[in-house]
Amino acid sequence: MCPPTYFAVEYAINPWMRPDDPVDAHRALRQWQRLYNRLVELGHRVDVMAPHPELPDLVFTANGGIVIGDRALLPRFRHPERQGETDRFGVALRAFGVSEVRTAQHVNEGEGDFLLTGDRILAGTGLRSAGDAVAEVAEYFGRPTVPLRLVDPRFYHLDTALARLDAHTVAYWPGAFDAASLGRLGELFPDAILAGEADAAELALNMVSDGTTVLMAPGRPILAAQIAERGFQVEYVNTDELRKAGGGAKCCVLEYHPAP
Repeated sequence: MCPPTYFAVEYAINPWMRPDDPVDAHRALRQWQRLYNRLVELGHRVDVMAPHPELPDLVFTANGGIVIGDRALLPRFRHPERQGETDRFGVALRAFGVSEVRTAQHVNEGEGDFLLTGDRILAGTGLRSAGDAVAEVAEYFGRPTVPLRLVDPRFYHLDTALARLDAHTVAYWPGAFDAASLGRLGELFPDAILAGEADAAELALNMVSDGTTVLMAPGRPILAAQIAERGFQVEYVNTDELRKAGGGAKCCVLEYHPAP
């Protein structure tokens, strides 16, 4: 994770970002701190990297790469505004003990678009990460990687439209995907939780789950009840200040996954 010390909306690279809408960086930091504190209270080790005044989106560390075992694939951002983050993520991951770190050759926006789910990686493409990134990720990590094409600009990363709750359970809004991708999701997750558009439009699917506890945005009681019915403990963590840049709880967390 990375504190939003310098969080701001200085440019617009997704439909959520409005530079004319003031951002309260202190409020964003308080919200981030609550998320960090709760993860630590749940027993997780959380490494914190240093913020940088020229990189206001560095708080969204989910885009900082894909980490499985001792291997990390660093992002290759589509937009120039975020490209300076890649080197920072590389330095941080090496300092945190990841031994093999490589930068992606194709546009790849990290765990924002590539979610390890069980023994496979779900790959969001079409809006940010390139289609060619799917094969690169599959080869680098030796894992089957399933392409899912995103079609609604509001849900520009996979983690804004789909939440991985555990190895076998996901929640997603169908309207974010093309028909072929919906077919793949239906085959892989026939019992998936189907969120409504109103849930997705509040970035409520951008949630953090450790397989037992789910940390999600407040105000979506039906979605929360659906998740709780599957046996998860649901807790609310407000990140609406960070939502002004198109981010939520999951955007703030890059996960270390154990080696196969």
